[in-house]
Amino acid sequence: MSGWIVLGIIVIFVLFALGAYNRLIALSQRVNQAFADVDVQLKQRHDLIPNLVETVKGYAAHERGTLDEVIKARNAAMSAQGPAQVSAAETQLTGALGRLIALSEAYPDLKANANFQQLASELSDLENKIAASRRFFNNAVQEYNTGIQQMPAALFAGMLGFTRKDFFDLGASRTEVETAPSVKF
Repeated sequence: MSGWIVLGIIVIFVLFALGAYNRLIALSQRVNQAFADVDVQLKQRHDLIPNLVETVKGYAAHERGTLDEVIKARNAAMSAQGPAQVSAAETQLTGALGRLIALSEAYPDLKANANFQQLASELSDLENKIAASRRFFNNAVQEYNTGIQQMPAALFAGMLGFTRKDFFDLGASRTEVETAPSVKF
């Protein structure tokens, strides 16, 4: 009789562990899918930037430093791997793009250029999509991190390779991104 009780407890524990494991797998896949969504938006942003830079070049040829900085930041963002590196590189790119867009204020002809307006509008739309994708990713990471810390999953999550994931955050340079760039001539 006691053998059946022990066997029953073992079966219940195994079923419980399998359920928790499957939940962690699902949460991990959701994080990966959310990061892939962010990555798609970022690739679209990276593809748009050369067109924007080329449009600005014709009007602001002597702003070579700003244009080079945008291209350098874009290249760094394209080669970044994983949420932490991507987040840092994208923060730099966002700052460089802000300075590039600020140039349009100094060049009324550029600001009135239909191609520039269209590209700036597309960039603005992409920035909104990226922000939404980041929120979704961070929510998925929060659920995953909570899942691996809750009982009973916390008992075996580490042994099965489930480790904490990083959020996609602007980090310490958030004030730099939120501060409007100043353009002086």
